[in-house]
Amino acid sequence: MENLYLAIPLAPLVGAILAGLFGHQIGRTASHWVTILGVGTAFALSLVAFNHIVFDGGEVFNQSVYTWMVSDGIRFEVGFLVDTLTVMMMCVVTGVSLMVHIYTIGYMHDDPGYQRFFSYIALFTFSMLMLVMSNNFMQLFFGWEAVGLVSYLLIGFWYKKETAIYANMKAFLVNRVGDFGFLLGIAAVLMYTGSLDYDTVFAAMPSLVGQTIEIIPGSPWDVITVICILLFIGAMGKSAQVPLHVWLPDSMEGPTPISALIHAATMVTAGIFMVARMSPMFELSETALSFILIIGATTALFMGLIGMVQNDIKKVVAYSTLSQLGYMTVALGASAYSAAIFHLMTHAFFKALLFLAAGAVIIAMHHEQDIRKMGGLKKYMPITYWVSLIGSLALIGFPGFAGFFSKDAIIEAVHHSEIVGASYAYFAVMAGVFITAFYSFRMFFLVFHGETRMDEETKSHCHECKPVVTVPLILLAIPSVIIGALAIGPMLFGDFFNGVIFVDPSRDVIAQVGEHYHGVWSFVLHGLSAPAVYLAFAGIFSAWFIYLKRPQLATLFYNRLRPLHSLLEKKYGFDEFNAAVFGGGSLKLGNLLWKFGDIKLIDGLLVNGSAKAVGWFSGKLRHIQTGFLYHYAFAMIIGLLLLLTWFVVR
Repeated sequence: MENLYLAIPLAPLVGAILAGLFGHQIGRTASHWVTILGVGTAFALSLVAFNHIVFDGGEVFNQSVYTWMVSDGIRFEVGFLVDTLTVMMMCVVTGVSLMVHIYTIGYMHDDPGYQRFFSYIALFTFSMLMLVMSNNFMQLFFGWEAVGLVSYLLIGFWYKKETAIYANMKAFLVNRVGDFGFLLGIAAVLMYTGSLDYDTVFAAMPSLVGQTIEIIPGSPWDVITVICILLFIGAMGKSAQVPLHVWLPDSMEGPTPISALIHAATMVTAGIFMVARMSPMFELSETALSFILIIGATTALFMGLIGMVQNDIKKVVAYSTLSQLGYMTVALGASAYSAAIFHLMTHAFFKALLFLAAGAVIIAMHHEQDIRKMGGLKKYMPITYWVSLIGSLALIGFPGFAGFFSKDAIIEAVHHSEIVGASYAYFAVMAGVFITAFYSFRMFFLVFHGETRMDEETKSHCHECKPVVTVPLILLAIPSVIIGALAIGPMLFGDFFNGVIFVDPSRDVIAQVGEHYHGVWSFVLHGLSAPAVYLAFAGIFSAWFIYLKRPQLATLFYNRLRPLHSLLEKKYGFDEFNAAVFGGGSLKLGNLLWKFGDIKLIDGLLVNGSAKAVGWFSGKLRHIQTGFLYHYAFAMIIGLLLLLTWFVVR
């Protein structure tokens, strides 16, 4: 099986290299075929691996495949850990990526950077596979940074747009903040355990219980808590949690296919996956779990509120991603790791579906993204309409759809949790249900229903997209409906994650939820008796009533709640604060260092000052060079006398 596991990440890498280095030689068609073939091969082999591990009961693969360096007894290796968590992530990453690759043929058809784009998205898939398949922190960090690099390249893919360059630089800098904490966490792991191998580190963690470290003299901190919080800071950057969330909405500046790939199956899921993988560490620190829970709840609630006032079709979906990532993070903080991974999986399908459906609308609208300029698209784009409806119902947790099972499981898990911050988190995720339904169907109704608000020229060219665009939408719609019902039993209440995810029995909220689980239909019936479903219905009804039945109410609410609306439009001032304090502060500090450090100190004192000193000193020495022989003879005699005197005196 080792060769099969090696082939899974290498197949998309080969495609990326061929399309990237030889794209102009082999042409556009060959470029998309080599990358699709690479990712398709990885997907097929991932299914084989899934069958081997899950259905055939094959042994977990945990081996080093290449030793890069050994330094002071510490091994830096490339190694794979392939267990049930890994194979599930491999199938999700490669499956969604394959749909995005096929869709890209239609979406990027006329773009001059066609080959480059296919190279980048295949490289993105390789990077994420290396991350999820790693069995050590060095390879995890390699994949972590690789997905960050490729996201930078893809967000700024249209590098002639100033907004795209600003967005990719913003993503790069914000992620560097998170990655600094992540790297410190890995360094702490190495310092206290002497290893980067997962199994060795996890085995050593119980021995660190009770040990402290003084980051600030006189203020001891629990070592495990420090390590877990530092690692989670890295996850806050990658998975866009408050306050390191600001880069994700701006990532919409990249082409729509990469928005789908970033938000559904690659970069933003890395942090969620990492914390779940590190469950043996995080379970030893309740303080770290409470911190995670509160950060996730804040993200789920407050980012969803911003989504209610967005008018860009892609940014509405982007803020829904932020909110749903908050749900996953809440599950991690409540020790419901399996629920977080379950929601990660279901979310990957319906979020990719929603982004690609939004891209289809953008194509039909000639790259118009303002939902206020759409309306009535149902009759022009019937396939896109129905798949968007499926994606929206899955997102809000409509009974029977994929998102219902995973989101309700998180809500129930948090409801059973007794960790500090659980009450606040329960309120946040419950309020988030109404908010999610409201902004999702606000967008859906404004785009597909009501009066047509597009101009006559756009209306005359508006039609359903080609099959190369619509077929991936249909294929993604299928798991958006059924995957939750199929997977909830084994993934949440079965033994799917046995030996992979570890939970302290005193905090095993999923086990408490499982006591009342009696099958899929009973779970649906239980959901119908809980408030979450009716909050979702209320959100749908509110969006329909305000934006279709009584559209004048939207204007009324805007006028009455203008300060709140303005606060949400400004995204709570995070961008202004970062621009003023970090951006502006960095510029001012740079100007200060330039004026006083560069000009005054380096140029003025060291460079020009030393030149002037040499000039002055040489000017004085010039007077000694008279050209008379007896002056030189006299100087030689004086020098000889001084040397003789020194020898005699000594």
